[in-house]
Amino acid sequence: MKVGLISDVHANLPALDAVLDDMPAVDRIVCAGDVIGYNPWPAECVERVREVAAETVRGNHDRTVETPGRYRANRMAEAGLEHAKASLSDDQLDWLRGLPRAETLAGGRYLLVHSHPAPEREDAYVFPEEFPTLDRHMGEYDGIVLGHTHVQGKRSVAGGVVVNPGSVGQPRDGDPRAGYAVLDAAADEVDLRRASYDVDRVSEAVAEAGLPERTAERLYVGE
Repeated sequence: MKVGLISDVHANLPALDAVLDDMPAVDRIVCAGDVIGYNPWPAECVERVREVAAETVRGNHDRTVETPGRYRANRMAEAGLEHAKASLSDDQLDWLRGLPRAETLAGGRYLLVHSHPAPEREDAYVFPEEFPTLDRHMGEYDGIVLGHTHVQGKRSVAGGVVVNPGSVGQPRDGDPRAGYAVLDAAADEVDLRRASYDVDRVSEAVAEAGLPERTAERLYVGE
């Protein structure tokens, strides 16, 4: 089984479309959360992810869309959530509310989460260099798929693999191209991939939506 791995779409429709167009043939697609937030197309991205992803887990932005004030210290995050709250339908909000914290894939062999796999550490960042610290969470799994940091990476851990496919809609690893990955579950191999997209289009839409200018600026440099 080949699985397309996406994460942190963050309402960036051109980036999501570019990833789906670039993705090779896979048996299914899964999403490691944060479908919304920051960028101008929350409703469109929710619908697209609902259409293409067999499993989606909740990210911190998905979970807090109805309480944007929790991100008052980060105006980009707060504004993106305010925009999402005003844009999403009741059905789309219900879908976000119903997303699970964790899922499994490939017959239960891989764990899919947004951030740290421990429930008590939900929202904790785990960067690629810290993947070996997740060895105690591998348990019966052959791998863990997570997002949240927007930094693409993979590491061999405890005889398996931990992978962050990178952010589709807001990379923060110095590469402005949209990040994703393809997991070959039969071979336990991961191909980290990038796709170019029209950042100018996003920048124009950010301005039209009245979102912070910095939201667009960072997309050009992947930070």
